[in-house]
Amino acid sequence: MATNRTRSHDAAAPRSIALALQGGGMHGAFTWGVLDRLLEDDRLEIEGVSATSAGAMNGAVLAYGLLKDGESGARQALHDFWRAVAQSAERYNPLRWLPWLKASHSFGLDHSPLYAVADMMLRVFSPYQFNPHNLNPLREVLESQVDFAALREASPILLYLCATNVETGKIRLFTAEDMCSDAVLASACVPTLFHAVKIAGEHYWDGGYMGNPPIYPLIYHCKTRDVVIVHINPLVRPGVPVTAADILNRVSEISFNSSLMREMRAIAFVTDLIQQGKLVRDEMKEMLIHSIRSDAAMCALSASSKYNADWDFLCELRDNGRKEADAWLAQHYADIGQRSSIDIRAEFL
Repeated sequence: MATNRTRSHDAAAPRSIALALQGGGMHGAFTWGVLDRLLEDDRLEIEGVSATSAGAMNGAVLAYGLLKDGESGARQALHDFWRAVAQSAERYNPLRWLPWLKASHSFGLDHSPLYAVADMMLRVFSPYQFNPHNLNPLREVLESQVDFAALREASPILLYLCATNVETGKIRLFTAEDMCSDAVLASACVPTLFHAVKIAGEHYWDGGYMGNPPIYPLIYHCKTRDVVIVHINPLVRPGVPVTAADILNRVSEISFNSSLMREMRAIAFVTDLIQQGKLVRDEMKEMLIHSIRSDAAMCALSASSKYNADWDFLCELRDNGRKEADAWLAQHYADIGQRSSIDIRAEFL
């Protein structure tokens, strides 16, 4: 793969941004594509990342790649991580023994005759029953791709990974100093698939329940005012779902976007007060919000495709992410540091 950054004719210093990366299973390969395109552009500098679930995996790999070899190292690390995910899925996928089932699986799990059975089992049996030894191939992938000790020692960016405390329901943010495979797996712990992840006596589930992703750590800790949200869960899905699967999927999308909606409401409120002169700009931080997403493309995907780790499918998502990031840069690069490139009220309120 190419590793050189796009050389610009802009002699000014790179514009600093913070990234907010949503979770969404294998759809996180869309975020891989977005990051790949942003890293290619030498007009940008990433100061910090707040991330959840698949976004947390992208964030940790991004940080380690930057530590190893700058932007080119980050692009290579992301490629290698997602390739390893696909290879691991192929290795552990029972469908590989049944070519006719595997062929249908590559187009999304909902087309496989086994999907209905698997879906039913997840509603009847817990992971403590069907996976008593708590096997998680993602742990092996993460630990083979990221040197967490090195990342804890010298992360090149601010890093915040979100998880949900099972017992208290409170949000937990793991920072670069906390970084380990357990922290990433906690952020991505879908409770119907995996055992709760235990860290220092506390148990955690997927961070999407409390922040997908949380914006406030970027507000508090990053110098930049520009936050680029990379969406995976569609904000808008036209039409009313009528099948049980579609209803559950939309409920999940709405609930996993709810915390982001609330934070955007608070940001809009503070922004209005600043712009009306009711708050002093030097005392409050007026955030500039940007958004990279492809609701139409994501709406066209089945909910079950979030579990599809077929390499061709992941590359298709990556290419879509690159395309959307490229379009955003072309249209809104000049907005960075100047203004939000979305209407927060129209999009979130």
